[in-house]
Amino acid sequence: MGHHRRALRTTAVGAVSASLIAGGVLGLAPAAQATNAVRFVDITGDGGTVLKANVTMPAGADGTRRHPLIVLPTSWGFPQAEYLVQAQKLADSGYIVVGYNVRGFWQSGGQVEVAGPQDTADASKVIDWALANTPADAAHIGMGGVSYGAGISLLAAAHDKRIKAVASLSGWADLIGSIYSGRTEHVQAAALLDGVSVVTGRQDPEVRQVFDDFYASNLAKEQDLIDWGKKRSAATYVDQLNKNGAAVLMANAWGDTVFPVNQYADFYEKLTVPKRMELRPGDHATAELTGLFGLPNDVWTDTERWFDHYLKGTDNGIDREEPIQLKPRSTGGYEGYPDWKSVGATRSRIALGGTTTIHTNVDSGADGGIVFLSSILDQVAQMPPVAAIPLLPRRWAAVWQSEKYATARQVRGTAKLHTTLTPTKESGTLVAYLYDVGPLGLGKLVSNAPYTFHGRTPGEPFGVDLELFSTAYDVPAGHRLALVVDTVDPLYIEHNPSGAQLTFSSPADDPSYVSIPLREQ
Repeated sequence: MGHHRRALRTTAVGAVSASLIAGGVLGLAPAAQATNAVRFVDITGDGGTVLKANVTMPAGADGTRRHPLIVLPTSWGFPQAEYLVQAQKLADSGYIVVGYNVRGFWQSGGQVEVAGPQDTADASKVIDWALANTPADAAHIGMGGVSYGAGISLLAAAHDKRIKAVASLSGWADLIGSIYSGRTEHVQAAALLDGVSVVTGRQDPEVRQVFDDFYASNLAKEQDLIDWGKKRSAATYVDQLNKNGAAVLMANAWGDTVFPVNQYADFYEKLTVPKRMELRPGDHATAELTGLFGLPNDVWTDTERWFDHYLKGTDNGIDREEPIQLKPRSTGGYEGYPDWKSVGATRSRIALGGTTTIHTNVDSGADGGIVFLSSILDQVAQMPPVAAIPLLPRRWAAVWQSEKYATARQVRGTAKLHTTLTPTKESGTLVAYLYDVGPLGLGKLVSNAPYTFHGRTPGEPFGVDLELFSTAYDVPAGHRLALVVDTVDPLYIEHNPSGAQLTFSSPADDPSYVSIPLREQ
């Protein structure tokens, strides 16, 4: 476990540094641009906890008429000034905006409890305060935010029927499905969250214990972790959210290493309220970042359009557009789809024939990159993690490739791996990678996902079905796709005992394959 601890410490230091730098800039830059009246106030949250907040009022708001209200909880580790630029824009459009520092961070009281019941109750307390202390319209209330603020907003809308519209930007709907997908600990993502909260906040003892059990891969605590996460996931309360009827906008990035797209897409399909999902290149919260500084930004533009339509009744056409809007990672503009199943309208299979055995505990050179850095490089320069596919050591990596494609292939949606696995130990971890392989054999990462098993009988085969993280990527003509499987990746904690081997086979009555979702052409 030593290499996991070193990776954790390195990730935490980088995450904390990035957060503090960004937080410092965000805490200073927006205030200098204020044009409408801004007040910094204390709001009493759940249990008497003091929440530091700011209120931005429309110019000329004198109490003679009511204005729609938008509440913005801060992101994880960010100060209360995070949204002041966007609050100004929204106030210019006639909204009263209340931004507040969530409990446990910076100057707000209480402890960090990771979107627990008190965080949800705080959101309702902030609404109560705004209705009592500003000319806010109780019939037209919206809530939104980035990352932590996004998750809290979804949870609040499920518990407070006064909320009529939500903008959940780079958030989560399933916390366990985000950081423990494939029954595998996403250690760099967890270390980022942990490190930031240690420096900028005060962790609840239960949260500290959850992190410690997570890093220790304590199977005895696995169900406790799942139960803890379900309480903090909007997916658990989707029926309440549908009943309350708030219109839900969700936006995320294809390369989000904290809250992968899959869990958002699954949740989106369960919503019966007015809904919209936008997916763009980038990593966690990077698509929204420029908008926090007042620069042109598609996410924030559509957020305001969403609130305008569902809080003001503005006929701006957003309800008539295709509800799923995707921007591919490679090139091109937005693509619209009526629902998630239409994104990968057709599927192509790559057969994973033969029998292949790999040894564990060694990184083959195929990996998912570094939290934040890799997906940001992909966002700004189309430079995802790469691997020389012909040079990957077959002792530690299984490799299958498609034929060369005569025409470009537009991968859209969720690739799915199906195979038969025979382990030599009762536990193990594998990581599957899908690569775009050029003529010289250099592979660019298209997607990946981890998979962990426990309690299996050594030598006994079993079926594996694994969804890779959803994406939108164009494979050029003359290239091919490759599926690579190995057992070590710095993004994840692996559970391979020393000396373990994994054998992949393709029985005649149950052939192995990877199913590739393609845009209908």
